[in-house]
Amino acid sequence: MSKNDSISMSVIRRLPRYYRFLTELDEQGVDRISSNKLAEIMNVTASQVRQDLNCFGGFGQQGYGYSVGQLKDEIKGILGLNNGYKAILIGVGNFGSALANHLSFEKLGFELVACFDNDKRKVGQTVGEMVIRHDDELEDYCSGNQVDTAILCIPKENVEAILDKLYSLGIRSFWNFSHYDISTRYSDTVVENVHLSDRLMTLCYRMNHN
Repeated sequence: MSKNDSISMSVIRRLPRYYRFLTELDEQGVDRISSNKLAEIMNVTASQVRQDLNCFGGFGQQGYGYSVGQLKDEIKGILGLNNGYKAILIGVGNFGSALANHLSFEKLGFELVACFDNDKRKVGQTVGEMVIRHDDELEDYCSGNQVDTAILCIPKENVEAILDKLYSLGIRSFWNFSHYDISTRYSDTVVENVHLSDRLMTLCYRMNHN
């Protein structure tokens, strides 16, 4: 087991927040920050900040704190945001179109290279700067182009068939908005599930108990 394998997901899920806040501080011209101030921004304890960052080497200096620019770049490297992973999007409905048009993939470590849909009325139209392709073109496209991950914006009942095809084409990484449990079907995949309804219900709970 490598050192990174032993790092908890709770720490890993805080890294994007560190990166986002540090980017904002860097853009504001802030040169350095203490663990106490960073903890205040992150809404955690200073001890938690030090523990989190020590998982990856520490980066701080006694009596100085953290160099904002250096720490931002270190976390950017840890997250792999310079890798430019190639992503395809499956399902160009309202939500898929919104992602393709408005999400800054390049800043988040990915390049969106193609979009697919099974609705022939959408094929040939453009989303962002890409022409929408039919799902039938998936095999030809993936055979001739590098594809590292697939973004699934399709109904749960439509996932299984398209998932089997993507898996057979060698794709093992998914950003999944479909509510289909990919990892139970293919245990060797890397999946980030997004359940917007769960988040909204959590908000409802917090409002109800505030």
